[in-house]
Amino acid sequence: MRVNFFLLGMMVPCAVFAQQGKFTVKGSLKKEITKPAMAYLNYRAADHAVTDSCMIEQGKFVFNGSIDEARQALLTVNYLGSGMRGKGIDQRTIYLEPGSVKISSKDSLPGATTAGSAINKEQDELLAALKPSAQKMETFMAAYYALPKDKQGDSAVRAVLDKRYAAIIDEEKEAYLSFIKMHTQSIVGLDALKKFGGSAGDYSVLMPLYESFSDKVKQCNAGKNYAQTLAIMKATSVGASAPEFAQNDTTGKPIALTSFRGKYVLIDFWASWCGPCRAENPNVVAAYSTYHSKGFEILGVSLDDEKSRNNWLNAIKHDGLTWQQVSDLKGWENEVGRMYGIRSIPQNFLIDPSGKIIAKNLRGKELEKKLAELFKS
Repeated sequence: MRVNFFLLGMMVPCAVFAQQGKFTVKGSLKKEITKPAMAYLNYRAADHAVTDSCMIEQGKFVFNGSIDEARQALLTVNYLGSGMRGKGIDQRTIYLEPGSVKISSKDSLPGATTAGSAINKEQDELLAALKPSAQKMETFMAAYYALPKDKQGDSAVRAVLDKRYAAIIDEEKEAYLSFIKMHTQSIVGLDALKKFGGSAGDYSVLMPLYESFSDKVKQCNAGKNYAQTLAIMKATSVGASAPEFAQNDTTGKPIALTSFRGKYVLIDFWASWCGPCRAENPNVVAAYSTYHSKGFEILGVSLDDEKSRNNWLNAIKHDGLTWQQVSDLKGWENEVGRMYGIRSIPQNFLIDPSGKIIAKNLRGKELEKKLAELFKS
């Protein structure tokens, strides 16, 4: 499991990608949904984020605004009227484009249908294609959390669960892939490609799919941004030379990646607030303890910020991370993280003595197995 952060970014004519226009979103839910219930709309307009809100009156709500091109938005209904997070909320993504879109449902927001928008019709198609795997995942997670705690951690049980989980993910990816290939003229298809690729995608798989999209899609802002993501993905692919960097350690001393040349080094992206990272740290500590004397190094890169500096230092001490640690304390804007395309953590890159990336995202037994292979002599 990884911690991810939320990023907001259909046959549609070229004009939709280029023109700025006004939009209207009209919602119609069951009449029982009324004050204090609130609706929230979160999206990007040009270079800034927008969050709008309105009261729901007998199931009705309306949003008006303007956008520079078709964009994805997050629509939230909070039945308690207490914001976009917490209990009592429903959410779904919609697309904004010049014109009007109607969102209708006889019950909850996730089951709503759209009208008046070709792009949202394609979004509905994608959701329908993903529904079987989504339902299987919901059933799987319910069954997992129903297990006693000791069973959840049992290695034999986990092996079976991991196999079931992987099968559901494979089914989901097949649904995405099929949709992408049929919607290469569509921004919905592009967003499906982003989901398909995930936060640590395979450049050799994703680039040919991206190239299959029309020029109209590739030249819109979302298309250009994803091209940049793919460029970073290529620069940090297995076989590429690891991008060089230097960043300050816990005492303010700059540590350069080049100082590890001649040894195997694991660049480990993490943060003190990241639960999955902290859960993985014992495995990393064990690997370091076993192979450090043989020439294995680790360089931790923290995505903590200034406010969590003390938590970062305390986590290093508490988790027994005795290797070099660096951070510019800019959180998700960490310059090394941006250079390596980090959009979720934990992530890591294994670098060989010549500075080339030889593996990515090795965790648990996978890290141990790879290091045993490298240091078998």
